[in-house]
Amino acid sequence: MAQKNTNPNWVSATARYVHVAPRKARLVVDMIRNKPVDRALELLQFCERAVSVDVEKVLRSAMANAYQNKGIRPDDLVIAAAYVDEGPTLKRIRPRAKGSASRINKRTSHITVTVAPRKEA
Repeated sequence: MAQKNTNPNWVSATARYVHVAPRKARLVVDMIRNKPVDRALELLQFCERAVSVDVEKVLRSAMANAYQNKGIRPDDLVIAAAYVDEGPTLKRIRPRAKGSASRINKRTSHITVTVAPRKEA
């Protein structure tokens, strides 16, 4: 499991109930962990997975929170922690042959990105 927000200078942002499977979101989040934010934004911009748009929004929100609440410039930030937790699953049914049914699970995710100043990360 990823490291939770333990340092008082770390700032985080969370997107909850994102309609994407956690397994798919973790592939993108693992790509940006422990990188400077400018490099992470580049990676997300050119990533072809659909969830990269949501992860980029969370990263930009964490950067804005760091600037607004702690006065830390976005150039000096690095991604200290980034993780995806599983949200509630919407359970749906698809009709099948002979009156039976198959279960379809529409999974959701909670995406969290934590940024820290370069010297502390």
